[in-house]
Amino acid sequence: MLLQLIDLIFTLLTFAIIARAILSWLPIDHYGNPFVQLLDQITAPILEPLRRVVPPIGMMDVTPIVALIILQILQALIHNLIVGLYY
Repeated sequence: MLLQLIDLIFTLLTFAIIARAILSWLPIDHYGNPFVQLLDQITAPILEPLRRVVPPIGMMDVTPIVALIILQILQALIHNLIVGLYY
């Protein structure tokens, strides 16, 4: 049950980061759209600190890619930790 909840949280974060990256390419009002604002609130705590460390490559912001890799690693570590404690 706990593993499923953790996997769900990481999956939702992954989809939120991907959606935010895709929406950044579209000509929409990012400040007036409540869906975009929600995605910003969810993903900003992850992406903003990375933007201070990871430089863009040309004009491309690669922090979503870095964030996805870090999330995958964290998910695997937490998963292995919980499996080791409970099983």
